[in-house]
Order: sequence, then C-alpha cells, then structure tokens
Amino acid sequence: MTRASWKPYEICWGRFELRIGIVNDMRLAVEALKRVVLSVPGYEVAWIALDGAEAVRKCAADVPDVLLMDLIMPVMDGVEATRQIMRANPCAILVVTATVAGNAAKVFEAMGHGALDAVCTPVLGPQGRIDGAEPLLTKIGTLGRLIARSTVVEPATEMPSPQPAAGSQPRLVVIGASTGGPKAVADTLQGLSPDLGLAYLLVQHVDEQFAPGLAEWLGTQCSLPIALAKSGDRPRAGAVLMAASNDHLVIGPDLALLYTAEPRACSYRPSVDALFHSLVRYWPARGMAILLTGMGKDGAKGLLALRKAGWHTVAQNEQTSVLYGMPRAAVELNAACEVLSPSDIRDAIRRFAGKGVAE
Repeated sequence: MTRASWKPYEICWGRFELRIGIVNDMRLAVEALKRVVLSVPGYEVAWIALDGAEAVRKCAADVPDVLLMDLIMPVMDGVEATRQIMRANPCAILVVTATVAGNAAKVFEAMGHGALDAVCTPVLGPQGRIDGAEPLLTKIGTLGRLIARSTVVEPATEMPSPQPAAGSQPRLVVIGASTGGPKAVADTLQGLSPDLGLAYLLVQHVDEQFAPGLAEWLGTQCSLPIALAKSGDRPRAGAVLMAASNDHLVIGPDLALLYTAEPRACSYRPSVDALFHSLVRYWPARGMAILLTGMGKDGAKGLLALRKAGWHTVAQNEQTSVLYGMPRAAVELNAACEVLSPSDIRDAIRRFAGKGVAE
C-alpha cells in the first residue's frame, strides 16, 4: 500500500460499513469504545491493541478503515504509533483521548503525522451508561463520509477578472493544508521573521473546536504571531491569520476577510479552493500560494487559477507529504510553479519577500 492509498469503502443502505480498530491501554475505555462502535449497524471492531507498538504490528497485518487511537499509553504512545502507521500502512486515524484540551500539544503532533481529528474518550458509567458516545459517533461518521468520497465538489472556477483596489496592500502568502498539515505548516513557517513584511493566510482542514488550540500550538513553533481570522479582518504584514470556522474563509470585494457557508457541497471545511478562488477574483496584487499535504483534491483547482492569474504557486513534494493527495492533484493540473519540501518552501518564501519570484 502506498502512502497516499486508502482502502475502498462500501455504503450499505445509506450507512457506511466500517471496520474499526481500537488502541487503548485502559480496559474500561476499551469496553466503552467497543459498545459505542457496535451500537451502529455496519460498524464492526476489527481488532484491539493495548499500546501503540501492538497497533503498529496489527495494522501491518490488517489495516482497518478507521483507527481510534489513544495518546497516552505504555511502550509506544499514540503520536509515535500514528507516525509509524501513516508511513507504512495509512488509514483514517481518529485520536480518542481522555481530554483533548489537556493533551492539545500531543493532539496536534499526532495530526501533524496524519491523524484526521480528535475527540474525548467516552466514559462507561453506572448501569452501563456511556457518556460521550454521540461526539465520537459524529466524528466516525464524518470520517466515513470523507474517506468514502473520491471527489470533492469545488466552488465554481469561472470568476470575473480581479477587481482594482485603492491603496497599497501587503504582499500576500496563502497556505492550504489538510492531513499532516499542522507539522508541515509549522516546518514551513519556522524561522520566518515578521520583518519580512509578508501577510499570511492559512486554511487548515480542522474542526472549528480545535482551531484555537492549533493556532496556539503553531505559535509555539514559529516566530510569526498566529491569530484566528475574524470577519472584517484584513491581511496584515508580519502576521498569520488562520481560518477558524467550519465555514469557508474568503476575501470579499472590499479586501476584508469573511466567512461563508457556500459552497455547501464541499467535503472539506473550511475549503482551500474557496479562499484561492476568492483571491483570484478580488485580490489586486500577485502573491504566493502554497498547497501542502492532504487527502483529496481541495486547493488544486484554486492553485491553478492563481497560477494563471500570475501568482507564484508551490506544492509540497511527495517525499515529505503524509498524504500526497492535494499536492498530487495540483501537480497533475500543472498548477504548481515549484514542487518542494517544507524547508525549501520556507526558502522560497524568503526569496519572494526579498525580490519576488518570476516564472
């Protein structure tokens, strides 16, 4: 199985048939997870591992559709297990931990290695009652829908010509990322100085409840200030504004940021394509656009539109991508001027800041 490959998924009578692996060293937690999984017709427990090392071995022999991965375990923790599984036998990994907020740093490390989402572990209470089952089932269902879809519905690609705008705007760098994105984004931004004078916009596929924690974590990894974008904000030199909602972050005709629910059909929210296409339509200057690791095709058509509009476009290379889905789609469309590792993308950003980059 290649790094970017996924097993086929079946949809049966409107439900997903999913084989789900459980990785947790606490017997009560395992029992709660089993009961939640088996409560849904079409879901089955593929296997159970009591630590990360056992999970790596079991994944090598039998890759499940979804893996419920604890973080704090003996022998090998969930971060390292996620890293090894995503390198050798990739599957959809959902971090399930006692407290997402309390383990935020490890959650984002795991997401940097390819975990798709995170949720708190359900608790088995008196009389067999399980608290926290619904959020877990919601997350599993969302992953089922995402990994079952082979295409992404993008925003309309036919856009009017860029609109003129009064006044000078900061030089803009926009970044889109999905699976494996937190680490790739951190590696890209690490060492970049606010003094370069560039404004940054970031769209990372992440549930809005984790956006504040991700912004805080990224802020510990680089010297650029990271803030959650609010409607009405404008790109500002020396800072990163990050999408903070399950709606799509876009640029409006007044060059201010705003959130929109449309297009509703996008599998991934917030959508990289939505931001990229809005920049083609409204941003008055040529900037730099970067598409990092991720599953699916979100951002590829938008990157192509930006390249045609004169932007310098970059896709992450296959060797450093946790999942070479989004960058591959961009490369196949000839949307990227360059295909680089995150460290080389960082150097390209410095060149762009210093003298611009011409095709």
